[in-house]
Amino acid sequence: MRFAEQVTSSLRNLWCRATGLPRDLLPEGTEGIRALGPKEYVGGLWEEIGELQFRFLLDQGLRPDHILLDVGCGCLRGGIRFIRYLEPGHYLGIDKEPLLLEAGKREMGADLLREKRPELLASGSFAFRRFSRRPQWALAQSVFTHLCRRDLERCLARLRHVILPGGVFFATFFEATSPSRNPRASHSLGYFAYTRQEMEEFGSRNGWNPTYIGEWNHPRDQRMMVFGA
Repeated sequence: MRFAEQVTSSLRNLWCRATGLPRDLLPEGTEGIRALGPKEYVGGLWEEIGELQFRFLLDQGLRPDHILLDVGCGCLRGGIRFIRYLEPGHYLGIDKEPLLLEAGKREMGADLLREKRPELLASGSFAFRRFSRRPQWALAQSVFTHLCRRDLERCLARLRHVILPGGVFFATFFEATSPSRNPRASHSLGYFAYTRQEMEEFGSRNGWNPTYIGEWNHPRDQRMMVFGA
């Protein structure tokens, strides 16, 4: 092994020990996206989960005139459906990976992009204030499943400041029966689980009214919470 590769490997091992993440976890970001492809990087099940989240929000009352913020929108697995349904300019999508957003634009096509004018923002710090509009609705599908507590609460806090009064934020999570020893750093391919009580406390602490929905037919058994503004 070359010296540079040895150094890189050693640094990665140190980082994994420090964060509690598995050593065999693929790198997140550009390297991981290129290794897996955009659709697999966001978890695959493109049609099934895309349709599931779309139908779920419609059942909850989402209308074409609502403004929806899709947190961790990735390459628009659900986003394409929401963009088609919502009025022009009413879809706001944020993801920390520019490569995923570019893949989503290709999936969407130039005609739909021009007609519907979605706002797509690359940000790894939940910079919701950079959007030109404030949402009434927000969704984080399979986002909190990859976030450490610090980043999860940062998302809740920053979204609470921009969502309109009376707004709702739906978020999925892996439910644990007791507090888990999650990794100390977020990772897009990592696994993080929280108890219902923890999720409720995160919401309350950051100015939300949390409600546990639970089962919503997710194929990987993610549970649903709704946070009311």
